[in-house]
Amino acid sequence: MKSETRKIISDGLWNNNPIFRQVLGICSTLAVTNLLANTVVMCVALIFTLSLSAATVSMLRRFTPRNIRMMVETLIIAFYVIVVDLVLKAYWPEMSTNLGPYVGLIITNCIVMGRCEACGNINPPAHSFLDGLFNALGYSFVLLIIATIRELFGMGTFLGYPMPYFSGPYWDKWIVMVAPPGAFFTLAVVTWVFRSFEIRRENKSK
Repeated sequence: MKSETRKIISDGLWNNNPIFRQVLGICSTLAVTNLLANTVVMCVALIFTLSLSAATVSMLRRFTPRNIRMMVETLIIAFYVIVVDLVLKAYWPEMSTNLGPYVGLIITNCIVMGRCEACGNINPPAHSFLDGLFNALGYSFVLLIIATIRELFGMGTFLGYPMPYFSGPYWDKWIVMVAPPGAFFTLAVVTWVFRSFEIRRENKSK
């Protein structure tokens, strides 16, 4: 059991990371990572939605007819996304406005649907919950790195607070970093770095 849990954790966080290994969920990676605060909220929303959706799909898997399975999964995911959206609108309307439609688009996020389909449909609820949790954490890990780099280099701030040197007269802010091309460049560099580490690790193990 412990080895199985370790495998779930290592696969979600690194070995089968949704972004730099599977190249999934790129839309939100590029859309919400211009500010770290927005990214943190989006990551929390995805962790909540993915872990609970996978567990719920698992609990209902024996009662769900195969021919409507995808529809049921979509409804389950939509339920948790609506909960997140309503909580944001009620308690943090400014952040809800900043994120715009991207919270709602979690419903169509291929990571969420993919883990519900690949894991939630064939495994017990606890296993599915952990799988969803650590895949969401692995996804969030990469998003937070990208958002930190983009905000720091593009705006000279960290969570909205000016950073020494990056916000001073000696640093010329890279406006491209808060524009869509900056997201592509940063994602490419981060993916390249992580995959380089993986290749080195594989070579050492041989």
